[in-house]
Amino acid sequence: MNPTYVRIELFRQSRDVGNLMFTVLMPVVMYLLFGNMFGGGGEPAGNGNVKFYVMASMAAYGAALATTSIAGTAATEAMLGWGRQIALTRMRPSGFVTSKLAVAMIVATGCAGLVFAVGAGTGARADSPWVWTASFLLTVLGSGIFAFYGMGIGMAFKSETALGVASGGMVFFAFFGNVFMPLSGTMLEIARFTPMYGYAGLVRYPLTEGFGAGEGAGTDSLGVLVANLVAWTLIFALFALWAVRRSRARR
Repeated sequence: MNPTYVRIELFRQSRDVGNLMFTVLMPVVMYLLFGNMFGGGGEPAGNGNVKFYVMASMAAYGAALATTSIAGTAATEAMLGWGRQIALTRMRPSGFVTSKLAVAMIVATGCAGLVFAVGAGTGARADSPWVWTASFLLTVLGSGIFAFYGMGIGMAFKSETALGVASGGMVFFAFFGNVFMPLSGTMLEIARFTPMYGYAGLVRYPLTEGFGAGEGAGTDSLGVLVANLVAWTLIFALFALWAVRRSRARR
């Protein structure tokens, strides 16, 4: 990882006000909307209440969206020639990917932190402080896999539509990953193989201890959720490295 490149990227991203407002504020609005749809969200749920469940879900989505969009800016860089400048340096593809990941994780931390802060001030409750801490850390750390996804899409498409494709994919992953609404039956069985399922399940695990929401949701073991996250991490990381090398080979 190149600290200088990380610093430059953070400064550049801080000037993109429109993107930051979208990735940071939208999860907060979604939490406020969904968190008050179920009788005010104060009903008990696992080691806390429904509002905490919704808060954790929206924080996970927001952090994943932030890492995806930040890492996906590689497409715009390639179009503007910045990618060629980087290719002339000694930075290896793995270093480029890692630096992008670091920037994305920093932004995701701020995004998740804001959702958790709003949740704490609007009635989200957990029975113990460790539930808050564990859920927040899992939100931030787990979101890193979607930085690989965003970078892979950005470098593979290398067009202005890349970020739209990546963000649209995140909406799809969230709907079919049991993030926005509880799934059941066949849809739930399919969801267990999607990228967001393991990540969101781990974020909510300190609260639910594996118990799913909705009729017939059943229980997810910690091992199944971790296996899902690890498998998709490897898939997205390999995809990102392949896309970066493919892009540089064309120059």
